Amino acid sequence: MDGKVVVVAGGSSGFGEAAARRFLAEGARVMLAARGGEKLREVAQALAAEAPPGGAHQPGGGGASHSGGASHPGGGAAGGAIAAQPCDITDWAQCQALAEAALARFGRLDAAVNSAGYEDNAPVAELEPARVEKMVAVQFTGALYFIQHMAKAMAQGGGGSIITVSSLTATLVAEGYAPYAGAKAGINHASRIAASEFGPQRVRVNVISPTTVETPMIAALFATPGVREAMIAETPLGELPGVEDVADLLLFLASGESAFITGENIHIDGGGALRRLPRRAEMLRSMQQAAQSAAPRPQGQPQAKGTGA
Repeated sequence: MDGKVVVVAGGSSGFGEAAARRFLAEGARVMLAARGGEKLREVAQALAAEAPPGGAHQPGGGGASHSGGASHPGGGAAGGAIAAQPCDITDWAQCQALAEAALARFGRLDAAVNSAGYEDNAPVAELEPARVEKMVAVQFTGALYFIQHMAKAMAQGGGGSIITVSSLTATLVAEGYAPYAGAKAGINHASRIAASEFGPQRVRVNVISPTTVETPMIAALFATPGVREAMIAETPLGELPGVEDVADLLLFLASGESAFITGENIHIDGGGALRRLPRRAEMLRSMQQAAQSAAPRPQGQPQAKGTGA
């Protein structure tokens, strides 16, 4: 990735932050984007401080200008390898401005990762219009705007790679996640169409579908005893991936090592797609069992035996 330029949306936490850190470590230049401006600047500055001494190569003459409100965190060569641009991907014009800012700042665009998203769930019977519309706007409409503008910018330079972070819930039944999973499934298929349409311009479009991974977005869920155990029970490898594993896959798909991979949905789930997601009742039962196991027993009382059904 030495000298390559990557846009990372949703870059202020979770998968996006981990991916940006990995891209910088591999010598890339990164345009970090997120909706929250202050948090975005803080993360960009921290990443600039962590970047390898000397930064990345900066070929071409387009690296000196700024556009669309992009900020240049820190100073020196490492700071020059990363810029930050506030962007709400549900806004078509902001996605366009993000692509333009990357070209103005770095002179080219080689790869783009969209990991923007949020967590919300409710049974279908309890859904309200505002919740559904907001979810679809972020996970489908905004994701499609991102693909559109990044692909057009990449086509100007001879091609590139776009990766959307989707979810295992778009493949398997996830009770309570109809808007989230449905929107993710929609962008999965739209990505295949985009891969076909932009293929002649050497722009690759792929999707990755992680299982449940511990990130700030779902930290509260993972902090609940029994949740991790319920997920692992349906994972053939017996272990859940971490954010660094997801960042490794994003790096591979953004690089030339995956030059002939396009239109794909790659699961990173320890084999979870081979089975199923725990049902809500099963998750609750696992949580209850964990709580019972953690509860102190009165002194002298023997532990109950049973099958644990």
